[in-house]
Amino acid sequence: MRFYILVLFALLSGAILAAPLKLKIGNLMVDQTTTGAGSTYGPGTSGEKTYQATVTGTGAVTATVLIQASNNPTNLGWVTLGTITLSGTTTDTDGFATQAGWGYCRANVTAISGTSASVDVTVAQE
Repeated sequence: MRFYILVLFALLSGAILAAPLKLKIGNLMVDQTTTGAGSTYGPGTSGEKTYQATVTGTGAVTATVLIQASNNPTNLGWVTLGTITLSGTTTDTDGFATQAGWGYCRANVTAISGTSASVDVTVAQE
């Protein structure tokens, strides 16, 4: 009985907390101002990943970013997981999540426009 009271007290006082979630975050692309692929990220440690792209610049800015994956980019090429379409005044951001267990990923800018427009893309996984 005493044990249960101590556990209840610890839970109510906040002494027992869940371990914080630790995400591994990587840059697939930083300040990309032209079309083309960014760096390859991998090998991945889990299937669950989130991807976020941001375009910034002056005035109207747009960008189209493909998120691509492969289990063997050297010999098998790349598969498009999703397309992020960005459009805004000065900045815009969007993203998506996947549960697929691909080994490698990258971002590929297929279109970018606007004064001083640049694209950043990140990936996060547990």
